[in-house]
Amino acid sequence: MSLTTAAPPTLSRTLRLPSLVIFGLAYLTPLIVLGIFGVIASETGGASASAYLFALIAMLFTANSYGRMAAAFPVAGSAYTYVRRTIDGRVGFLVGWATMLDYLFLPMVIWLIGGSYLQAQFPAVPMPVWILGFIVITTVLNVIGIKVADRVNLVLMSFQILVIAFFVLLALADVVRTDGAGALVSAAPFTGIDSGLTAIAGGAAIAAYSFLGFDAVTTLTEETIEPRRTVPKAIMLVALIGGGIFVVVSYAVQLVHPGGVFENSDAAAFEIANRIGGAFFGAVFLAALVIAQFTSGIAAQAAGSRLLYAMGRDGVLPRAFFGRLNPRFRTPVLSILAIAAVGLVAIFMDVTTSTSFINFGAFLAFIMVNLSVVVYWARERRAGRAHNALLYVVFPVIGMLVIAYLLTQLDIHAITLGSIWLGVGVVILAIATRGFRRQPPELAVDEAE
Repeated sequence: MSLTTAAPPTLSRTLRLPSLVIFGLAYLTPLIVLGIFGVIASETGGASASAYLFALIAMLFTANSYGRMAAAFPVAGSAYTYVRRTIDGRVGFLVGWATMLDYLFLPMVIWLIGGSYLQAQFPAVPMPVWILGFIVITTVLNVIGIKVADRVNLVLMSFQILVIAFFVLLALADVVRTDGAGALVSAAPFTGIDSGLTAIAGGAAIAAYSFLGFDAVTTLTEETIEPRRTVPKAIMLVALIGGGIFVVVSYAVQLVHPGGVFENSDAAAFEIANRIGGAFFGAVFLAALVIAQFTSGIAAQAAGSRLLYAMGRDGVLPRAFFGRLNPRFRTPVLSILAIAAVGLVAIFMDVTTSTSFINFGAFLAFIMVNLSVVVYWARERRAGRAHNALLYVVFPVIGMLVIAYLLTQLDIHAITLGSIWLGVGVVILAIATRGFRRQPPELAVDEAE
């Protein structure tokens, strides 16, 4: 009688293009354009539409690079995997470590913001109760499986898009009622009031935060049907659809409120919602913001857990903990719970502190993915396999330069804290590789066709 060992569980391939796009948009949280409208309008002097347009163009170059790499290496891990496979395992580790700033702490920030909205409306309920509610519900959905989370995301995203559509329609109606139909066509949302290139660039650096998530669909590569074709399409569609929404919404809202002066820039959208739709629509808008945070939290926790799983499976993180899938649900349950545990820190933090260094890791990953495409092109060329130089060299180089510029526009605290985090990663890498003399451990993974 022969004994056979059961094959270890693998991620289940159930996702198609629409599901990936919905996941990416949920991560982006389109409604965030209204949540931070006042901040960007203030930064740009009323040229918020230009800031989002600039950010969209910048992100499309990087989205192209993520698409090239997702087609070449259709496995979980995103920037960490791409850099590891094209440049060097040690560099890949540092990129993965930097990316963890985004993937580990972004869910915490999302839950913290959602809790802040709810506590403002229901001050009698302590903040920790709302945060725990977000974490528990989101974690349960992600543990059960990406397919269930996908269905929930579809319903909640539909409501979010509906509220955005009503906001835009009410804003345009208010403009027509106040200044006539001719006022609907204006350059003011792009030129602002006493604005300039420097102000718009600064606003674009902030607006670029809204795009963090188009790359997150790459973490679901191993759960996607025909990933070589599906994932690159999803990346570009998420960036285009999300960016289109951001530009249109900021344009419409900027028409209602020209310039960038507000009593409270953080709550500017609430004030405008009450102005154009009354108290009832203001309440609906608040509900939509909370729901948007919930859907974004589902996507962010799912993406973060897949990055931890990929690094654990490679042995870079403890494999026994992070590199395991639950046999029943076929999801990285322990990695999901790790993200939830980090989220508990939100109870003791504020939004400003927790968001100060997330984008450092994201921008660094963007730069390195662009560089990976160029290195991949050169390597393939030496092997006699030609690729389009425009898509594999010119666009990635432009993407690198633009993102590097946006990185310099980050707050000094973000750069300082991000650099400290990266320094810790260098120390860990030095220990794991015995002074950088050998490659970090890697587990061979079959790539999906």
